[in-house]
Amino acid sequence: MYKTTEQIRQTFLNFFKSQNHIIYPSSSLIIDNDPTLLFTNAGMNQFKNIFLGLKTIKDKNIASIQHCLRTGGKHNDLENVGYTPRHHTFFEMLGNFSFGSYLKKKSIIYAWKLLTSKKWFNIDPNKLLVTIYEDDIESYQIWKNIIKLSNNQIIFIKNKNNIKYTSENFWKMEKYGPCGPCTEIFYDYGKNIPGSIPGSKKDIGNRFLEIWNIVFIQYHKLPKKKFIKLKSPSVDTGMGLERIASVLQNVQSNYDIDIFYKIIQGIKKKFNLSNTKNNKSLQVISDHIRSSSYIIANNVFPSNEHRGYVLRKIIRRAIRHGRSIGLKKCFFYKIVPILIKSMKNANHLLIRYKNKIQKILKIEELQFSETLNKGLKILKEEIKNLKNNVLDSNIVFYLYDTLGFPIDLTKDFCKEKNIQIDLNKLNKKIKNQKIINVKKKYKNTNKISMFVNNKTNFIGYNFYKTKTIIKKIYINDKSVNKIDKQSTGQIILESTPFYGQSGGQIGDSGIIKSENGIFEVYNTTKNGNIIIHHGKIYSGTINKNTLVKAIIDIKKRKLIEKNHTATHLLHAGLKKVLGKNILQKGSLVNEKKIRFDYTYFKNLNFKKIKKIEKTVNKYIQKNIKVKNFITTFKNAKQKKYIFLENKIYQNNVRIISINSISNELCSGTHVYKTGEIILFKIINENSISFGTRRIEAVTYKKAFKEIYKKEKKLNIIKKLIQPKNSNLIKKIQNILKIQQKLIKNNKNIEEKLLILSMKTISKKYIKINNHYIFFHILYNEQQSYIFKIIDYLQKKFQSSIIILINISKKIYLKIKISKKLSKIIQANTLILKILKKISGKGGGNIYFSEGIINSSLSIKKIISKCKKLVLSKIQNKIKKL
Repeated sequence: MYKTTEQIRQTFLNFFKSQNHIIYPSSSLIIDNDPTLLFTNAGMNQFKNIFLGLKTIKDKNIASIQHCLRTGGKHNDLENVGYTPRHHTFFEMLGNFSFGSYLKKKSIIYAWKLLTSKKWFNIDPNKLLVTIYEDDIESYQIWKNIIKLSNNQIIFIKNKNNIKYTSENFWKMEKYGPCGPCTEIFYDYGKNIPGSIPGSKKDIGNRFLEIWNIVFIQYHKLPKKKFIKLKSPSVDTGMGLERIASVLQNVQSNYDIDIFYKIIQGIKKKFNLSNTKNNKSLQVISDHIRSSSYIIANNVFPSNEHRGYVLRKIIRRAIRHGRSIGLKKCFFYKIVPILIKSMKNANHLLIRYKNKIQKILKIEELQFSETLNKGLKILKEEIKNLKNNVLDSNIVFYLYDTLGFPIDLTKDFCKEKNIQIDLNKLNKKIKNQKIINVKKKYKNTNKISMFVNNKTNFIGYNFYKTKTIIKKIYINDKSVNKIDKQSTGQIILESTPFYGQSGGQIGDSGIIKSENGIFEVYNTTKNGNIIIHHGKIYSGTINKNTLVKAIIDIKKRKLIEKNHTATHLLHAGLKKVLGKNILQKGSLVNEKKIRFDYTYFKNLNFKKIKKIEKTVNKYIQKNIKVKNFITTFKNAKQKKYIFLENKIYQNNVRIISINSISNELCSGTHVYKTGEIILFKIINENSISFGTRRIEAVTYKKAFKEIYKKEKKLNIIKKLIQPKNSNLIKKIQNILKIQQKLIKNNKNIEEKLLILSMKTISKKYIKINNHYIFFHILYNEQQSYIFKIIDYLQKKFQSSIIILINISKKIYLKIKISKKLSKIIQANTLILKILKKISGKGGGNIYFSEGIINSSLSIKKIISKCKKLVLSKIQNKIKKL
């Protein structure tokens, strides 16, 4: 019965090949054209549109092994990973599918034959039991009469609260849409393992393991709880590779199967962890190296939003667990070769992107290490001083909001120590913070909401002006019959040459003119199929249902067209110079400049920037014709035309084609020939987040102006420096050498002054029973020097309270309390009391707090009041200590 994971994969595929199934490769972890999913989380995801009836497929019987990831939303396994024997973030789903071909009888026979036949998996039939939906009599009869299962092996799963189609064994894709009963197959590990039978209200435990779920998609759910039968029912099955491997390898935890055994043993050997007792952390690390590696291989990189945020959470959780077992140095990226070796024939993607995966993991760990070490230090101190078993949610929020220490890691750490967190209180804090951020974000935005049944006919590809009819007028989101008296509003036309902002290209501006008035359009946007003209009455009155002339600002449009075509050429140039793996992450095209965001993990030197610029200008000089045509989205994907991931496309899409240089899906406006751009100039290139860089560029007259500006600056520098023999570079190098020498000398003087300052401060204290209170005023001191002063004083006086006021443009307050004295007074409590009496804001933890004083009092009065308040609060408490 024993089979390696690799043998299981191959056996599964061989079986379904023998049953006339077409083998489909795993789709990407990123599902194209489905914004509802962050990641592929089930084998059926790549066939979703077929199940929904939006697409047809030639192959009726299919089998696949799909890469899946479950870390958020409904399927959130992240917090359980490492703590249960079955949960993973990344896993492989074995599945067979029928689209209008076979249904229940064949599905069940296939499953049983594969699992129990000696030729295939050879599992003892007596070790298996099944669940079925209580109304699915057909499935019951197949299991009973054809497979010959005893009644003890068949379990009916009832509807919830006697409401039809609400059973755990009635599957629904979404709120509405395809659905149907399912039958699940469980493996029984035996009576010596705790656990109740599936469907019982008791804890199922680990005795019975669900290994296969077969869904019969027979119905379509409509609103008002209405279900209709599908004309062409389908089958969707799923069997977790890791789970069936645990059965066939006779182990009770997925982390004991061959793949994970090799990874965990490889980690132990690599980092000399043979004596470690914390196997939970090793399980977390072994799981997370798989998921993070596959996510990166699918061109997702760590960031603070969307998929990148999920990846970042996974990496950081693994790093935190590494620290808990003594891996203090950067370690995570070093596990990638161990992972690749363990995955054998399923590692093609990992081998291809090995260097990229390792590089990204290393950079992310280095960036996170400082935050992690600081956060863990505070967390450990707080837990040491807990009077009960509950961690204050203020501490959790402070770690998250101020230090950037993820809440998930705090929860994870507390879970290990059996420490509870008041989650209700914490969630309220987070919710309030989000409300504040949203208010800030939308403070000055004008939200427009309008619903129009008609579609605006866009004619702006070929015409810059047209006669048309006004269909709708809105003022303050309300539909009106006319607009006048300098009013601001929105107009919707039957046809328009105005381009509605989309695809990175800004909207057109211009005028809408009737016999009685002129409406000045300052922006144009899209709302579904409607194009909205935003503007203001320039003169007279504009009425609904009247004939008007719509005229765009041609000069502005021509500049936008040059910049948009240049953006496509830049994208092509980046791929040529930096590599084909470059991905567009966003863009802005207006009449002034181009902004283009893309994925890349190295800094661009001057030479490469110039090479990109030169490549784009070569394309411009060739004066290539820019063509456009309509094709199907399916055809565009097959031909590998460039399109944006996570964007929904219609069946028919528009392609902008610039010879063999660039073919992109794009609805924007462009020049007729590349020569019209004249000149392309990069004005800025920098990193905007981890793995994402930004290029800003200009074209045509702006490009010439940029060159002239640089020449002008160069001439000014020449006049200022006045180099002999025109050797400007040598002269600048000499100036820089002198500057470095001066900086070094200045730093030495500052260090000496700091030492002198620290010695002076250390002599000025208030001593109470061998405890020292320092209260000192600094002027325009650097942050780094203030912390050096605090460290110096704390080392010299181990039982101390240090209060420093730094007067610069603002008045800064810092309080540091040693561990012993923190038992009687805490830094965060003390600073809040001070800032209550003297206006300001601030916070921190029990050992260190800081704030800004905003009081209108004079500095003398502030210092005097502050000193009196501090001494009154701590003097008597220290005496009692």
